[in-house]
Amino acid sequence: MRLLHSLPTIFALTLPSLADSNASKPLSSKQILSSTFKPPQVFENVNLVRNVNLEKGYPREMINVVIKNVDSTAQSKYYLPFEADLIARVGGLEVRDKKNTGKDAFKVEVTEFDTESSTEFYLVHLPEPLAPGAELTIGITFAVTAALNPLPDTIDQMAQQTVQYITSAYSPSAYKTLKQKTKIKFGTISIPDYTVIPNKNADGSEDPTRQGSTFTYGPYDDIPAGASQPIAARYDYTKPLVHATLLERDIEVSHWGGNLAIEERYWLTNRAAKLKNHFSRVQWQMTKYANPPSTALKTLQFPLKGGSVNPYFTDDIGNVSTSRFRPGKAQALLELTPRYPIFGDWKYSFKIGWDADLKGFLRRVSKGDGYVLKVPFLEGPKLAEGIEYEKVEVRVILPEGAQNVKYTAPVPVINSEITTHRTFMDTVGRPTLQLSAINVVDEWRDEDLIITYDYPWTASYRKPLTIAAAVGSLFVAIWVIGNIDTRIGGRK
Repeated sequence: MRLLHSLPTIFALTLPSLADSNASKPLSSKQILSSTFKPPQVFENVNLVRNVNLEKGYPREMINVVIKNVDSTAQSKYYLPFEADLIARVGGLEVRDKKNTGKDAFKVEVTEFDTESSTEFYLVHLPEPLAPGAELTIGITFAVTAALNPLPDTIDQMAQQTVQYITSAYSPSAYKTLKQKTKIKFGTISIPDYTVIPNKNADGSEDPTRQGSTFTYGPYDDIPAGASQPIAARYDYTKPLVHATLLERDIEVSHWGGNLAIEERYWLTNRAAKLKNHFSRVQWQMTKYANPPSTALKTLQFPLKGGSVNPYFTDDIGNVSTSRFRPGKAQALLELTPRYPIFGDWKYSFKIGWDADLKGFLRRVSKGDGYVLKVPFLEGPKLAEGIEYEKVEVRVILPEGAQNVKYTAPVPVINSEITTHRTFMDTVGRPTLQLSAINVVDEWRDEDLIITYDYPWTASYRKPLTIAAAVGSLFVAIWVIGNIDTRIGGRK
């Protein structure tokens, strides 16, 4: 155990809550702040407990805090700070009433500075103004992508990997905190290096205290707004750090065929430690049956909805990997095994697709021409170590003639638009809902994207009428061509 010095501070908070059902513009700032802005000190944190979970390949944070209005008037704006370089890696932030989790998440608004600043804020709107002297317990949850870094960054092919996590023992806050502590849960008890803070906590003892694989920093009393205490830990994590730079997911709805066609295109990379030497196939085969821990990504398993059929799989350079499909009524499973294990800094791109019965995802409303489509926003591989997505683009291709399209997404959406997708035998094209999200983790897999739209009965005849017109035109063309006199000299 040794003390780690000179560590950068990381303020870890924020991304917007659930997307509005009618959102059609990119996420943008609602409020421009000056570079000298400081949140009004109208709140104080009475008690704050921060939990950081490092059992997967990305940190997950949950902060429970009792906030108190110390101003003389009711207040409804609570600011959350973060470092400017962190905003691109924090995703899925939600703020809720901790004592009433059944209510909707609070509205979270982006703020910006008119000049560059090392600290920026998100603005949380409390559902009701908090009266002077009143208290409210809120829960803040989020994940941070690309936060674990291998140390050392190169290792032998079958060596153990250690990764480093850097943060602050003080939870970042724009307000004074009367009492707080930070708990860090590791997925192992092998933690060779971590920061020790002597005589800092309220008990006057050395930080952190340890219980198995959980470290506790604090409790700390009377921490001023904006204070930080850099800490770091290096621990064993001999698993791949799977990172998808991009996932493109297409969902095509066919009323006539009663089919839901799904296609996904992945650009994966492994952020684990790089190989010190060249990859050895012989060494890899020697460990095939022993199956020791490895930083390589060996297989990808895709649990699909029950009844999924007609799967297909293609690598960028063809089908050079082994695939196996297990159909089932409750759940289907598509398993892919790349020809080569994916080691640190290696990349792997591929495409998969399958069909499903539309009845399991679509229902018609009792009155009118309305339909409700409920599909997973994200499915993807299911890995014990987790997978993080830098960017996810979802396209839902609706039937030609669909109107009044609205949606509700389970994750923050940074951009949404309605475009037109044209395929074989279309006339005006199919309305397509395009959604973009960043910093999505696999904890949101199977969370439902809900889409409502109108589909008049007249639109359902557009396709057969188009086909009938095309076939009729073909027969007319054949008849006309057949009656053309092609003899030299014409008729006599």
